[in-house]
Amino acid sequence: MSAPDPRPAPPAGSTSGSTSSSASGTAREVEAVFRLALRDVLVLLGVLAVVGLAVGWFAAGTAGVWGALLGVGLALVFSGTTIVSMLRTAHATPQAMAGVVMGAWLVKVVVVVAALAVLRGMDFYSRPVLAGVLAVGVIGSALLDYRAVQRARIPYVGA
Repeated sequence: MSAPDPRPAPPAGSTSGSTSSSASGTAREVEAVFRLALRDVLVLLGVLAVVGLAVGWFAAGTAGVWGALLGVGLALVFSGTTIVSMLRTAHATPQAMAGVVMGAWLVKVVVVVAALAVLRGMDFYSRPVLAGVLAVGVIGSALLDYRAVQRARIPYVGA
């Protein structure tokens, strides 16, 4: 004869384990949204690199190419860190997720400001090309993130 189960019985009409399976299902759905957003941002930045390099070359020669490369790199740092930090903390508590996202935001802002400060005194790149590519990259990635979240099928009310 086995010992009785010390855990309380589930309430009438509920199924055992449904909360954990729906929570893990929701976490998978959230991860899918972040993976879609990351993929879309990487595709955008790849296309932006090709177009930016061509436009930069025709607009300012080698300096335009460097401006486009720097713009895509900064856009990747600025846009990618948020998505990656959200993806890495999809299973964490809301407090841990908020801490990681805010920390990543602070680090990326410091990195972008420091990079722009260092580049300020240099003249090997085209500033207008850098600004244009960076603006298109950041605004485009924000729109792609919005589209990924808007199309998501994530329940916001638990069963």
